[in-house]
Amino acid sequence: MVARPPAPTPGFGSAVRAWLGFLLLIVAQFGVRPLITGRATVDFAVVAVLFAAVRMRPGFAALTGFLVGVALDSLAPSQLGSTALVMTAIAYGASWLKAVFFADHVALTALFIFGGKWLFDIATTLLTGGSAGTSLVAALLIWAPLSAALTAAVAAVLLLLFRPLYHPQSL
Repeated sequence: MVARPPAPTPGFGSAVRAWLGFLLLIVAQFGVRPLITGRATVDFAVVAVLFAAVRMRPGFAALTGFLVGVALDSLAPSQLGSTALVMTAIAYGASWLKAVFFADHVALTALFIFGGKWLFDIATTLLTGGSAGTSLVAALLIWAPLSAALTAAVAAVLLLLFRPLYHPQSL
């Protein structure tokens, strides 16, 4: 009988890599996202919160979602509080669902991101009273899923390219 080596436990280095990945996505939210025009855009902040939330306890994930939401709300004072509320709920839910959906499979992760982003768009659209210049149905059933699909595709590519940053358990 051959003894198996002990599974590597996440340490300080993996935590630093996870925070570095989180910070890079937040920088991309404020540095790259404004350069992307159109109705269906990539939301790097949702990806950052979802990637971080699956590695945290629900309370700390909710706090992280709240802080990111407040930072995003500070840029749009007309909808103050709505993004913070939705990000808190999305992060809390993602932390609870981590065992079910967030595996080491890229397609499941993309599906997880798609669902989180679509729920984020639906909730923020309903909380802020609709979208400017577009019907509510078109915003919820056309542009929100397209934006969610684009965000999920970018998250899957980022996951493949920077696997050590976003999967800190695998050293």
